[in-house]
Amino acid sequence: MRLWSLHPKYLDAKGLVALWREALLAKKVLQGKTRGYKHHPQLLRFKNSERPVKSINRYLSVVYEEAVNRGYSFDKRKFKRSSSSPELTVTIGQLTYEREHLINKLKARDPKRLKEIKKVKHVLPHPMFRVVRGNVETWEMSK
Repeated sequence: MRLWSLHPKYLDAKGLVALWREALLAKKVLQGKTRGYKHHPQLLRFKNSERPVKSINRYLSVVYEEAVNRGYSFDKRKFKRSSSSPELTVTIGQLTYEREHLINKLKARDPKRLKEIKKVKHVLPHPMFRVVRGNVETWEMSK
């Protein structure tokens, strides 16, 4: 499971579709509607938020908006829109790590998008995240 901290606009088509599916799975986990993935490290920041389900719904809404901007047909009934949700944080180190991780994926999948992201020195986070100082997140390193 990869719940990207960087803005979904950087993802290629395959990455955006995968993110949508994985975030929907994360929502089911947070709602207690699945047996698997309950202890997946990528879920920690959502689980630790004041309102986990509201947080993942906000996360999904941004992924949905990106999909709509690209002309994709994601099902908006899969999440509940929220005007507000708890703000989560992401470290500069995590965003840098994710940029490099995405670059490695794009080498094989999407050379055009690879060129675009290589030009971006500092990627923007998913809008629900506030960037703070720090290294790669501890949940990333627990894999």
